[in-house]
Amino acid sequence: MPIQKAQRIAREKGLDLVEVAPQANPPVCRILDYSKFKYEQEKKRREEGKKQKTQEVKEIRFRLFIDNHDYLVKLRKIREFLEGRHKVRVVVVFRGREVSFADRGVELLNKIKEALKEYAVVERDIKMEDRRMSLLLMPKRK
Repeated sequence: MPIQKAQRIAREKGLDLVEVAPQANPPVCRILDYSKFKYEQEKKRREEGKKQKTQEVKEIRFRLFIDNHDYLVKLRKIREFLEGRHKVRVVVVFRGREVSFADRGVELLNKIKEALKEYAVVERDIKMEDRRMSLLLMPKRK
């Protein structure tokens, strides 16, 4: 139908002529209430956003020289997060001159990685960022 005729019909009904499929050949238009159309599109977009599952990243910080009991407590907490289907960022924080012992930080993170291998997969391997060394773990698929 010619555009002028469609516009006239839309004006008579007090509605709008809206192009709904511009990629079609010829483009497809509909006569409808544009504000209601926009409202329904926004509502649909919000509903789809609700259905999406976001995955939270939990962070556990370790110091370079950590006692065995503290290590075990933090390891148990990491395991709980992984069982709760969360990603976990394990961070070793260096203070002052501790940065010169970066190899000990790598050892600690490798020890954690080894202890959690049945619960987690390494998403991002050990990475040094300023005075922090981190490792990102992702829960294993069931």
